[in-house]
Amino acid sequence: MLWAGVAILCAVAFAFVTGLLNPSEKINGLWLVVAAGCFYALAYRFYGRFLATQVTNLDDGRRTPAYRLHDGTNYYPANKYILFGHHFAAIAGAGPLLGPVLAAQFGFLPGFLWIVIGAVVAGAVQDFIILVGSLRRNGRSLPEIARAEIGWVTGIATAIAVLFIVVVALAGLGLAVVNALTHNPWGTFTLVMTIPIALFMGVYLHRIRPGQVGEVSLVGIGLLVIAVIAGRYVAQSELAPWFTFDREILVWSLAGYGFLASVLPVWMLLVPRDYLSTFMKLGVVGLLAVGVVVLAPDIQMPRLTRFIQGGGPIIPGPIFPFLFITIACGAISGFHSLVSSGTTPKMIARESQALVGYGAMLLESFVGVIALIAAGLLIPGDYFAINTRLSPEALAALGFPVMRIEELSRLVEVDITGRPGGAVSLAVGMASIFSALPGMAGLMAYWYQFALLFEALFILTTIDAGTRVARYLVQELGGSFYSPLRQINWWPGVLGSSAAVVGAWGYLIATGTISTVWPMFGAANQLLGTLALCIGTTLLIKMGKARFMWVTAVPMVFVGMITLTGCYELWWIFWKQAHTSLDPVHTTTMYLNASLVGAVAILALIVLGDSLMKWYGYLIKKRPYTSTEIMEDKGIQLPSGPCC
Repeated sequence: MLWAGVAILCAVAFAFVTGLLNPSEKINGLWLVVAAGCFYALAYRFYGRFLATQVTNLDDGRRTPAYRLHDGTNYYPANKYILFGHHFAAIAGAGPLLGPVLAAQFGFLPGFLWIVIGAVVAGAVQDFIILVGSLRRNGRSLPEIARAEIGWVTGIATAIAVLFIVVVALAGLGLAVVNALTHNPWGTFTLVMTIPIALFMGVYLHRIRPGQVGEVSLVGIGLLVIAVIAGRYVAQSELAPWFTFDREILVWSLAGYGFLASVLPVWMLLVPRDYLSTFMKLGVVGLLAVGVVVLAPDIQMPRLTRFIQGGGPIIPGPIFPFLFITIACGAISGFHSLVSSGTTPKMIARESQALVGYGAMLLESFVGVIALIAAGLLIPGDYFAINTRLSPEALAALGFPVMRIEELSRLVEVDITGRPGGAVSLAVGMASIFSALPGMAGLMAYWYQFALLFEALFILTTIDAGTRVARYLVQELGGSFYSPLRQINWWPGVLGSSAAVVGAWGYLIATGTISTVWPMFGAANQLLGTLALCIGTTLLIKMGKARFMWVTAVPMVFVGMITLTGCYELWWIFWKQAHTSLDPVHTTTMYLNASLVGAVAILALIVLGDSLMKWYGYLIKKRPYTSTEIMEDKGIQLPSGPCC
């Protein structure tokens, strides 16, 4: 009866959101939260349990790699709450924050539907299936699984595509952090302080008071709150110049942090820092959700705008395929498959904990919903005034008059006009919700700065895990030519591969912009999601679960069609810009972008084609196949009851 009630409430909420009920009235943000929350709860309870019990048959009787290969550095059984904190912090980056905000150009309804439904049937399925597949293969990475289960052609194509996508993704995420922290001593101080706090938590939990998760959590939260509050005083004191950096220094400081996080033991810095930041992430998202429930604000953005056919001031293309590419991580993210086959499977103590892959993606999707609501609270003309550099007259001619932009700039004490990218409009929307809560009047400028800090912290925690995953990939690829590199703890290989990774994405940040890096990241990220679903389908076939292959094959086809179309559109955009640009540097950049997008699309087609041929052989021709899944011998089974 309880779940029936949740289902009815979910249906009613969706009816209001889609306009089936009261279509002429403005939708209340509360209905979006209710619809999404109920849908996620139903999905986790029923579809998630179906995947765990029927499709993958999770078994706590199996020993996980965390125990079999325990080394205290990469493999170790983590507490389930710390495991969730690490996994969520690692996957939740800029995508669910910025993508839905930018996609609001098409109206709030298309983005909302794709974020919620796409996460349940595509994104969370991908994360969970790949996590289970890696868990049962000693924590192997996605390219290594592809090579072992499908063939060397697919393995090499996947490895090259993945490495490129990771580097571009880290560059895009790092660029957002650099832009947020440039000449921002408050944000820089707070983020810097999370590093010693995390180191202290790691040592405390691993050496001083092992197993005292609640105790160290309280200490970590207290220190984080102190760091956030102290940041404002530092920014107004004589210490401010020590934390005021220009762009170039921040780029290579960030690269240095990424290097450090990728070589130290995971328990020392990466896991406790991600666990710590998760408190702030979940706390802020939860507070935003409470604010929407309490305030019940109206969504000012219409359900659909005139730009669904294309020609929008933020995203020039039509809703298909650019809505899906822009939202990216909010619904499905190929980057998640790297975390699910990177750090997380090496720390799972029991197989049942693999459901963290499904649940964490649903939570990230909810973050995307909250971001969409925050952006939708702005008057459409003000939203476009922030995210474009068009004049108020030009926006009025498009049918979106600017109304409160000067008032908003005064309230946050910053000129917010002409700041594209989504981060500023999201921060303004978040600050509007926080400052409207009881006792918060007059603090909108404080909340605006806090929101920018929140966004930067969200992104930075993905960089540390992503750099470590990329280091694993470089070692695996290099191990084909020089076998010692395959040893994950061989220090020359660790240091050299980590330096190569941070050097690559650091160079892209130093020489690139959001306009050159983010479009490639969006398309490439979705293509990687397609490849992960493709590899997941192969894993299901080899598990003897071919009758359930639809759970990965159907979303694979849909996402693949969207993304390949997007790559084609992006290739032409880059190619035309290269031909029309008068700047030689810009021309070279556009040719490079076109080449990279085309190369990734070709690699994806190679993987899909090779996989289809293998499926045809297994399912139609009934050809035999082997699996690299680890099946440990259970040993001698003694009879129950008293001994003889």
